[in-house]
Amino acid sequence: MKTSVKRLLGVGLTTVMATGMLAACGGGNNAPSGGAQGQGAPAAKPFQGKTLTLVTANHPWGEAIKPLLPKFEEQTGMKVEVQSFFEDQLTQKLTVQFTTGSTTPDVFMYRPLQEGQLFYKNGWVQPLDDYVSKDPSYDFGDFTKAAVSSTTVDKKLAGVPIITEQEILYYRKDLLQKAGIAVPKTMDELVAAVKKLHDPKNEMYGFVARGQRSPLITQVSSFLYSEGADFMKDGKATVNTPEAIKAFSTYADLLKNYGPPGVLNMSWPQAIGIFAQGKVAFYTDANSIYQNATDPSKSTIADKVGFAVFPSGSAGSKPYNITSWGLAMNSKSANKDAAWEFIKWATSKEIVLQTQQKGNPGARMSVWDKPEGTTGFPADLVPVIKESSKGGVDHDRPTVISVGEARDAVGAIVLKAMTGEDIKAAAEQANKELQAIIDKDKSK
Repeated sequence: MKTSVKRLLGVGLTTVMATGMLAACGGGNNAPSGGAQGQGAPAAKPFQGKTLTLVTANHPWGEAIKPLLPKFEEQTGMKVEVQSFFEDQLTQKLTVQFTTGSTTPDVFMYRPLQEGQLFYKNGWVQPLDDYVSKDPSYDFGDFTKAAVSSTTVDKKLAGVPIITEQEILYYRKDLLQKAGIAVPKTMDELVAAVKKLHDPKNEMYGFVARGQRSPLITQVSSFLYSEGADFMKDGKATVNTPEAIKAFSTYADLLKNYGPPGVLNMSWPQAIGIFAQGKVAFYTDANSIYQNATDPSKSTIADKVGFAVFPSGSAGSKPYNITSWGLAMNSKSANKDAAWEFIKWATSKEIVLQTQQKGNPGARMSVWDKPEGTTGFPADLVPVIKESSKGGVDHDRPTVISVGEARDAVGAIVLKAMTGEDIKAAAEQANKELQAIIDKDKSK
């Protein structure tokens, strides 16, 4: 068993095993077949009597898809059994089942940039390249290139995107208007605005973002890219370059000098929480969590939140533009035809439209171009999402198998800078550690 797998199994194995494993039902073969109704189905109910097992995360997309399942079952004749788990428990459960060669689940939600490399390298996911190209009506070219790139490993499609994210700038419209400050378009303008609005004596802080060592990595990534840097290039760690150090310094200085108390212990729930309490002027994070700031039941500033494209650095505005969640097929599934039928249906234009109307940002360009496809989002957020989706970078963390170790190594740069240590020395140390992780993963 691979070292990274042992590590995953070592956490909560007994608890996960206690949940039991779903039994495989029905037969199937490995070749793609015809689709459900509206997709050129060879029969009214081509999968009559089949049972498909689906594992989802406790995520809004999972909640949005469940009410739609009866229609799919009616169209295909198959039964879909669903289990849902919290993110970490989901990873542990899948790891246990795949390691033992389980044929279930047939289809599962996964985080391409967190588990994609591990799952693919271990042969746990079925490449979908032949499936997506078999039926022209599926129109796989409708998916954004960056989203597809996020789910691609070694030039093979490991999953289909279902949730996309881009880093954006959240801000207080009322504070900027009162101070006569224009919405920042560059990093220099952001820093200047943060300084002007920072008023800790009155519990108003200029900036907040994730400050915890591992969680901050995804959000500092856009700072890196916009300065022309990245975590690694051509198999070499690059977090010690001048461009990278500038990006880390900007992020660390904003948090250290203009962040609220306790920012070192904040992941996204805490960061957006204090922003929603009306105590922060600017906040950078994923667009997908906007409801935490705009829902009146969660936010005291619901009608005062503005959205903007991530500010430009020396290399322009280059936020991450990723697939945060995808659907994948178990390579050991005994129901591959049925599994693909479900993935195709769940990621079709019709269903993406319906899940997106519930506030789940999908990856199909045609859905974003429809007025009805944007009704689940604030009107002023839609153009920001569209603009951010045009380019950006297809990853928000080091693309390695041992991604947890890599996040910890690089995150130390920001933490050390915030506590007064030399950032160049911290970057050199982190670069050595990241390179060791990269080299170790090559042997797996």
